[in-house]
Amino acid sequence: MTPSNGPDLFTAAAEESLRLAAPLAARMRPRTIDEVVGQEHLVGKDRPLRRLVETDSLSSAIFWGPPGTGKTTLALAIAGTTKRVFEQLSAVSAGVRDVRETIDRALQRLGQHGQRTILFLDEIHRFSRSQQDALLPAVEDGTLTLIGATTENPFFEVNAPLRSRSTLFRLEPLDALAVRTLVGRGLSTLGTYADDDAIDLLVERSAGDGRQALTSLEVAAALARPNRVGLAHVEAALGTSALRYGRDDHYDVVSAFIKSMRASQVQATVYWLARMLEAGEDPRFIARRMIIFASEDVGLADPSALGVAVAAAYALEHVGLPEAQLNLAQSAVHLALAPKSKSVAAAIWSARSDIAGGAIGEVPTFLRDAHYAGASVLGHGDGYVDPHTAPDGWTPPSHVPTGLDDRRWWRPETRHEARHEARPESPTASTDGRMASPRAGEEADES
Repeated sequence: MTPSNGPDLFTAAAEESLRLAAPLAARMRPRTIDEVVGQEHLVGKDRPLRRLVETDSLSSAIFWGPPGTGKTTLALAIAGTTKRVFEQLSAVSAGVRDVRETIDRALQRLGQHGQRTILFLDEIHRFSRSQQDALLPAVEDGTLTLIGATTENPFFEVNAPLRSRSTLFRLEPLDALAVRTLVGRGLSTLGTYADDDAIDLLVERSAGDGRQALTSLEVAAALARPNRVGLAHVEAALGTSALRYGRDDHYDVVSAFIKSMRASQVQATVYWLARMLEAGEDPRFIARRMIIFASEDVGLADPSALGVAVAAAYALEHVGLPEAQLNLAQSAVHLALAPKSKSVAAAIWSARSDIAGGAIGEVPTFLRDAHYAGASVLGHGDGYVDPHTAPDGWTPPSHVPTGLDDRRWWRPETRHEARHEARPESPTASTDGRMASPRAGEEADES
């Protein structure tokens, strides 16, 4: 006769076998929130998510972040910390029927034992609108506490009613210290060691993706067995050779990239971009540099350049590598081919320099705030002419403080900028002595 605990022992043995055969990242998943690596802004001491979990008062939440940042890990850590029952579904394989069965079980627990349920729904963005709607009543009345995980922008991919009932937690790519900690724990779990340069390469190439770092480590350890993990093993696991890319290389290569765009050297621009990507440079750093370049070096010579650079940065967040390399390359080539002007950068730099040097005057009376009782008594706003309603193109006097009328902070560098230069601070005199600027449709003097 089979002992009553036989099936339980068999199940436990099967689960242990599956756990040992699971990928390293799955075997290392923390059991409590104290074991979570990274995301200090959420789970650090006195941080919001930690406090909600420790007091078991977490309401429905959405974890949003790039792959490998620990969304599932964090959810399972919560499962090990909370007193609630934890159920897990994947939007890839689950349907409305699975959702309804989960809700039914949650209702039974709540009614019979007063025990609440957390449902972790991985890749919630893959649920259709109707599937998400099926969750809404249970989330709304508290039958379920939903934790949804997504790599996609929840403002686009999650129903507004469901999103409004959930707290949004943004997970960031792991920093180098967190990835290094994970690799160290991985080596301990595998019972092996690694050379420092091998660990450095794993950290550099992970791009903040903890799962990728651990997967590569597991492959490298298998290749190295029974020896310690060396650089060659990590290179083989990553499928690429290590580029020597230290601190000096970081600054030198990005300098070469920026100067190549500035010189409109398209081939060099593409090469240095590829060099940074291959070396594991943070792609968000590259995107930020291009956004700055679009205003500093291209500016008004091609106003669309800033939009292109910002769009590439958004695409990087929305799509991620490797696909986003196309968006970064498109932006880099656009910036390299664009006409160049530093007029905007020079304007703000020179204006701030003058102000820091003491060029500070009073706000002209006609420009002062007149939207409060008593302002008219002080003369605030007197003489102000609204450009939207000014007849015949009339413009008011210079808007800079008295004594600074002769200063020119912005100076056009291209014919394009000169044609569109608006100079109300340098008006032309009308025949009756009043001041007027060029009429609409008339080109300003390009000199």
